[in-house]
Parts: sequence; C-alpha cells; structure tokens
Amino acid sequence: MSTPTRGIVILDFGSQFTQLIARRIRSKGVFSVVLPWNAAREKILSYDPSGVILSGGPASVFEENAPTIPADIWSWDRPVLGICYGMQLVARDLGLSVERVGKAEYGHARIRANSSHPLFRNTPAEQSVWMSHGDSVRGGGTALDVLATSNEGEMAAFHVPPKRAYAVQFHPEVHHTAFGDTILENFLVEVCHAERNWSAGAIVNQMVGEIRELVGDGRVICAVSGGVDSSVVACLVDRAVGKKLHCVFVDNGLLRAGEREAVTGLLASHLSAPLEVVDARARFLERLRGVDDPEEKRKRIGNLFIEIFEEVSTARGPFDFLAQGTLYPDRIESFSTGGPSVTIKTHHNVGGLPKNMRFKLVEPLALLFKDEVRAVGAELGLPRHQLSRHPFPGPGLAVRVLGEVTEEKLAILRQADAIFIDALREYGLYDTVWQALAVLLPVKSVGVMGDARTYAFPIVLRAVTSTDGMTADWAELPTEFLREVSSRIINRVPHVNRVAYDVSSKPPSTIEWE
Repeated sequence: MSTPTRGIVILDFGSQFTQLIARRIRSKGVFSVVLPWNAAREKILSYDPSGVILSGGPASVFEENAPTIPADIWSWDRPVLGICYGMQLVARDLGLSVERVGKAEYGHARIRANSSHPLFRNTPAEQSVWMSHGDSVRGGGTALDVLATSNEGEMAAFHVPPKRAYAVQFHPEVHHTAFGDTILENFLVEVCHAERNWSAGAIVNQMVGEIRELVGDGRVICAVSGGVDSSVVACLVDRAVGKKLHCVFVDNGLLRAGEREAVTGLLASHLSAPLEVVDARARFLERLRGVDDPEEKRKRIGNLFIEIFEEVSTARGPFDFLAQGTLYPDRIESFSTGGPSVTIKTHHNVGGLPKNMRFKLVEPLALLFKDEVRAVGAELGLPRHQLSRHPFPGPGLAVRVLGEVTEEKLAILRQADAIFIDALREYGLYDTVWQALAVLLPVKSVGVMGDARTYAFPIVLRAVTSTDGMTADWAELPTEFLREVSSRIINRVPHVNRVAYDVSSKPPSTIEWE
C-alpha cells in the first residue's frame, strides 16, 4: 500500500505507548505512521504530515547520546506535540529550562488546565492524567503559554505560539488520562486541521488499484492459512487481478483441529482464483526435528513455506509476486524502529524469508492494525465468523509446543486447544477476548488419576483482551468456566494431568509464549 499523506507522523523515542498513539489517531479517521526518532528529514516529510507527535521514552535529556528531535523541525511549519520525554526535548530545544527532580512523578495525577485553549477545549479545568517522568520543565527565556499545571506545581502542558509547539507532560493516549482522547482529537482537528480520509472503503479502493498497477501483466501466488490476515489479502488480490492469482493452502501439520476443512470450504466460496492444497505435514515435522529454539523454529518454517511456494510456482507458474498478510505490528515487533526499542520476535512472514527469494512481495496490509484489517474484510464481504476469528501465528502450533515439536505433542495440544476454544464459544465468551490459546510445556509433573500416580504434561491456557495486539491484558474469565475447561482437558486429553491459567499482561509478557 502506498504512503497516505496529510496524516500525523509519530517519531518514536522508545515509549511503550507509541503504537497506542497511532491507534488512537487512526480510530478518528486520520492516518498515522510511526517512524524512528532519527528518521531522515526526507522520509518524514514524504508523508506531507499535517502534524508531528514526539512520543515519550525512557531516556533523560541529561544522558549522553540521548535521542534528539530533528535539527530543523521548526522550519517545517507543522504543529508539533511533545509527549513526556518529547515535551522535555521541545522545551530544551526552545530554550526553556529542564531540571532533574528528586523524585519521579509516575502514575495518576491531577492537573488544572486552561480549558479555553484549543488543545484543552471540551475538557474540565481540573482533570486526572497519567504522568511518567523524572525530569521537569521549569520555564526560561522563551515566551510561552502555560496550559496546565499539576497539583504539585509541575508544568504539565505548554504552547509556544511562534513555533507551533505544543507539549504535555502526561500521556494522553492511555485510558488512565480521563480526557486524553479529547486532547488528541483537539490536536488533530483544532490545531492540525488533519484530513479524515482513513476508512475501510477508501482503503479497499486504494489497495485494489495499487495491486493492479503493481502486478500489471504478472501473476501472483498467495499463501492462505484461513486466518483473518491471509483471507483478507487473498480477497483483495482476487478482486484486483482475478485469475492472475493462484492461492496455495499448505497443510503443515501445525494446524488446529478441523482447520484444513474449514479453510478450504471458506475460500472456495469467496475466491474466483484457483485454490491448491499442498500436504506438507511430514516435511515440516522433519524440518523441525531436534529444534527447540523459537527463533530457529520460525525461520525454518518460513524458509520451508517459501521452498514449497517456489515448487508450486515451477509447476503452475511462472509467478512474479508473493502476496502475504504482513501487518503493521508484525513489522514493529520484528525490527527495531531505530530508537531505544528492541526486536521482540521474528514473524515468519517478516524476518524468516530467504535473502535469495525470487518473488517480489505484495503486502497490502503492511500499514494496518488488526482491527483495521477486520474492517477491510467486512468491506470485502467476508463473513463475520471469519473476521472474528482470534489471531493465529504463522508458525502455528509449533510456537505453542514449547521446545522440540513432535507429532505426539501436537496431538495433545490440538485436543486441549479445541476443548478450550469450543468451551469459549459454548459459554458465549469467545468474542469477549482478543485471543485465546493453549500451550504445552516441555516438562512433566506428578499427578494422581484414580489410584494411580501419573507423570504427565501440563497445559497452560491463555486468554487476553486487546484492541490491536500491541498491548494486552489477561482476560478475567469466570472461575467456574476455568474449572470446567480444566476438568474437560484433564479427563479427555491423554498425557495431561495439570492445567494452569496465564495471568500476565503485555507488556511485560508477549501474547504467545514463543
């Protein structure tokens, strides 16, 4: 998908909330993109942004080699909003005094704001915000409008009119800031006059046209797994180029129960392009034999997928393009943004591709978050039950069987996972969680079943709530439900004698265990 313009560019200084800023903005129909703090001036301005946001971050302006803002940012004549660390950078750059404080201010705080100012319009004079900072802005030689102060007397927001500079010491993007959504809306509408051109219908029309232009007279091979992402990509490319598309479903033996039949049935009824099914179960298990490192698993799976596509391409081709469902969070988690953030994990469809791959990539979803993909899918006519499916990792159950993957372990996990998912649907809980999964641990524990001692595997259940997968909270499922699911798994699945429930959030944990 080509670069939309007249949205908001967010420069990332390493805040755990940076992606949340982007989601909040997009939810208002305004395009946003995250770039590293040291992105080239030409890259930033290629978006012709209507405004720039400087995220928070863990650094201090007093640290040696701390991230800085672009040297000529004030010559761009674009409104700039600094958040937390971004506020301190703006202040220092404009000649204000930034001082170390003896005690960091973190968590809930009360501020008094100038509600008549455009940035705080439609918010009360006193409001609750979420603070997170160790340095403070005190003022200085530059004329500025102080827009808010905390009850502790700290400067909480300011505006330097000649430079079109705005700054807040708190995080407006998190739900703990009571009127943060309104403050961001005010920045977009009252300050930046941003265009609201980010909608599912507009995205579909743009992507279909771009795919046609990119593919031209070429042909496309598309991997389909039956998940939301690959199904939407297949339908998009099918709408754009029709019979020039050849879809391939690879049964890698790492699928959930009944997945192959469900996927082929769904896609056959929604595509005009042919769908080929490749049974590669034995090949994937052999490729994974003896491998217990999660990154190595992902790379081997990704490489074998490409090998299979190239084999199909030779037999059915030639094909010029490979279409895949890479999402924006995939890219963010697979590569550092160039700031203080680090790689979390390699997604098989991002970091596991061979360097000598002869396909050109078609990745129409590469700028979209998950909920945006679902909206695009609905615009394309995909059924709700398909679009509401929980995310499923490209490497499948291989990254939910911790340690070495074997046929026996896959069979155990497949049964436990089916019991858990079926029970969520039975109890009307499936749509209340973002993602639910079962994990098989590479250890055994002692148990008693009947009068016999057992030494069997534990299963960990995980369910989370989220908006886009970038952050997630563990789902507080009813105790009686968990009791019932545990009983069903232990009684019905051989070689399992213990069930645990994961109560960790992201961050610090990831949703998947590998």
